Amino acid sequence: MPRKPAQSNPAVGIVPVVRNEVVPLVRDDSIQSLILTVRGAPVLLDRDLATLYGVPTKALNQAVKRNAERFPPDFMFQLTREECSRSQIVTMNAGRGSNLKYLPYAFTENGVAMLSGVLRSSTAVEVNIRIMRAFVAMRRFLVANAEVFRRIETVEHRQTATETKVDEVLARLDSGEPPPRGVFFAGQLWDARSLVEGLVARAKTSILLIDSWVGPGTLDILAKKRTGVAARIVTSQKGNKIAATDIATFNAQYPTLSVQVSKAFHDRFLVLDDKELYLVGASLKDLGARCFAFSKMDASAIPDIKSRI
Repeated sequence: MPRKPAQSNPAVGIVPVVRNEVVPLVRDDSIQSLILTVRGAPVLLDRDLATLYGVPTKALNQAVKRNAERFPPDFMFQLTREECSRSQIVTMNAGRGSNLKYLPYAFTENGVAMLSGVLRSSTAVEVNIRIMRAFVAMRRFLVANAEVFRRIETVEHRQTATETKVDEVLARLDSGEPPPRGVFFAGQLWDARSLVEGLVARAKTSILLIDSWVGPGTLDILAKKRTGVAARIVTSQKGNKIAATDIATFNAQYPTLSVQVSKAFHDRFLVLDDKELYLVGASLKDLGARCFAFSKMDASAIPDIKSRI
């Protein structure tokens, strides 16, 4: 009975040739896309290697088991269920959800090199040469871009740390208790303003703001105070952008506000009810425009600060 011609597999580039052999036509870039990083090492999974070699996965693993002494743990290892789940490289049982049919084996570069001797075919040798080239190309890429990867990792770490700190600040505000200190970065306009508005809203009798640069934006924040709370601004002659008409308009709706000039201060302070003292690293009108810090200070310094106005 005549032998059926071999069928092409466009997914892996397998075509029939003379002598009924099946020779994979493998591109180096397609191999690189199959290389994974597991346990800190670049590896290829048994099922992907079997596809590249044109043999069943079971046959490849059986050949390896018959030569187990050639594959120490740094050449080949079996993935755990956790690694399979995390890397999304599991083989599923049909119709059985996420149950694993088997845990795949991962081959390092040395393990792949050893496979050509185990499989003993011209196809295996040719494929191995291409796989080795793919590993080398990936190493060169990682070395050439190591600094870029380091910077990306640093940025991600900083972003995560920043988001954590902001979440802590906002959580404190939600609980009614402001954080003792914190840092806001450029662009966090809403979060920074929410913090200071929350502090202003805490005052029950009086607010004292010492800020060398003030303007209508400062009044927008002070408008969040409770009814009947007296607000007092101490600023510099040069930095005062609040007109007399602004004060009159503000007092018509949110009494009472007073503004005076002093040369005694460089830093910005916010005093609530003569009981809470905050050092604010940015003018209220510019909150979130650039990186700044804030900190709750010892209230015992309030009388000395007020005496120097």
